[in-house]
Amino acid sequence: MAELQEVQITEEKPLLPGQTPEVAKEAELAARILLDRGQTHSVETPYGSVTFTVYGTPKPKRPAILTYHDVGLNYKTCFQPLFQFGDMQEIIQNFVRVHVDAPGMEEGAPVFPVGYQYPSLDQLADTIPCILQYLNFSTIIGVGVGAGAYILSRYALNHQETVEGLVLINIDPNAKGWMDWAAHKLTGLTSSIAEMILGHLFSQEELSGNSELIQKYRNIITHAPNLENIELYWNSYNNRRDLNFERGGDITLKCPVMLVVECNSKLDPTQTSFLKMADSGGQPQLTQPGKLTEAFKYFLQGMGYMASSCMTRLSRSRTASLTSAASIDGNRSRSRTLSQSSESGTLSSGPPGHTMEVSC
Repeated sequence: MAELQEVQITEEKPLLPGQTPEVAKEAELAARILLDRGQTHSVETPYGSVTFTVYGTPKPKRPAILTYHDVGLNYKTCFQPLFQFGDMQEIIQNFVRVHVDAPGMEEGAPVFPVGYQYPSLDQLADTIPCILQYLNFSTIIGVGVGAGAYILSRYALNHQETVEGLVLINIDPNAKGWMDWAAHKLTGLTSSIAEMILGHLFSQEELSGNSELIQKYRNIITHAPNLENIELYWNSYNNRRDLNFERGGDITLKCPVMLVVECNSKLDPTQTSFLKMADSGGQPQLTQPGKLTEAFKYFLQGMGYMASSCMTRLSRSRTASLTSAASIDGNRSRSRTLSQSSESGTLSSGPPGHTMEVSC
């Protein structure tokens, strides 16, 4: 009989003592599920506790993507369709994400007591430094919708050195005028809070169509267990101050901005990429996640990130290279590429590099 020889096998991923391969596989799967679900944290701020959820791990020399949702929504109902979209996976693999819930908007939030003074939008902007300090993050790329876009803009005006870029969807930078107040009061006499918020979120055409999406969000808002909290956030939005943006003035956003859909005339055209989306409605991150994702990729490329990303949905027809703001350490400048394009091949008549048009 041939002599047996001892062969030593080295395990590439040693198991814990007493752990079987099956148990190890289950533990790895559980860890992956936990990462996919994100890690939820709460931090105390001068204006109450703020809840936020972190997905992924920080990437060296890259900002975090920080989102802020609109009135009537939370981070899931506002951004989940966008960040779960297939083409978005390339982006989220390259950036850590921080999804902020406005106070009292997070899932399972208790109703605030009667008389509770809800923070103003300016005060909500002042809670963001507490979040970044808690996470030890230096810079962000903000993505905001409606009220969330206003909050991130206010934060960027006060903390320019920490904001590398902004994606602002349907922002209204103006305070309500007397006519707006009168219309708001009259509407309040005949409509519920839920219906007024739906009118803010969606266009009249969308509401009249009463699509499955509209029915879904009407049900979410109407039957929200924290509807009293939502009304407080709604009131803060309607009491917002004017951001006082001035093109060419001292009060303007210094970072690159991708603007969807309003207030283009008030922002610096050398820093703003204006995205017009046909038939996108009031919430394009819900109705047109594919086109918004593709535009976001172009925007990130223009900031010097994801240079090798493959573009599939939008055709690039011409570009203009502009100098963007440097990162917080001041050591790295980026060449910013703006695209003017549409799937139909029609270009806007404005100056080159200021508009990205997308047709559906």
